[in-house]
Amino acid sequence: MADHSRAGSGREPGPGAQLRDEPARYEVLDSELVYEGHVWDVRHDTVRYGDGEIVRDYIAHPGAAAVVALDDAGRMLLIQQYRHPIRTRDWEIPAGLLDVEGEPPAEAARRELAEEADLVAARWEPLVSFHSSPGGNDEVLHVFLARDLSDAPEVHARAEEESDIRLEWVPLDEVLTGVLDGRLRNGPLAIGAFAAAERLRRAEA
Repeated sequence: MADHSRAGSGREPGPGAQLRDEPARYEVLDSELVYEGHVWDVRHDTVRYGDGEIVRDYIAHPGAAAVVALDDAGRMLLIQQYRHPIRTRDWEIPAGLLDVEGEPPAEAARRELAEEADLVAARWEPLVSFHSSPGGNDEVLHVFLARDLSDAPEVHARAEEESDIRLEWVPLDEVLTGVLDGRLRNGPLAIGAFAAAERLRRAEA
């Protein structure tokens, strides 16, 4: 992914410009599969850390891809569907697991946009990648920016929670306001919206 630390700043980078997450490898003394789930698993690891050991339980996650889709009017596509763990029909962006063997995140994003919104895009670019909850799972979620949208060649059949998905096109500024007001609380939506707004701002600077 491109380094945008200096883009559009008009000044020399500050002390944080070179900050970067650092991979670390500590000896795993024992790793136990506690639960094998339909979508993800739970592991129980014992790790040598410093002069002692730590024990951590975490979700082993395949990763995911998500899409910030913007139309020519600067509106962002939001979808609403039921999420059982939070007992809420929350507003989200199209997203899905990296559960197809060998499928790159960019292809997964294209697939999810077609499957959940019946749309394709002519312009794609990586937007941001992040760890969704590094204390509890190893998921990396890759968000892509999609523009020049058109209808997909076929309408996809949707089942379960996706069977009654609701779609709305919302001006990007209104999405940002909804996040800041606490009305829109989905993490990928919030991160994706602010990243897209900043990407557009820097492009115009």
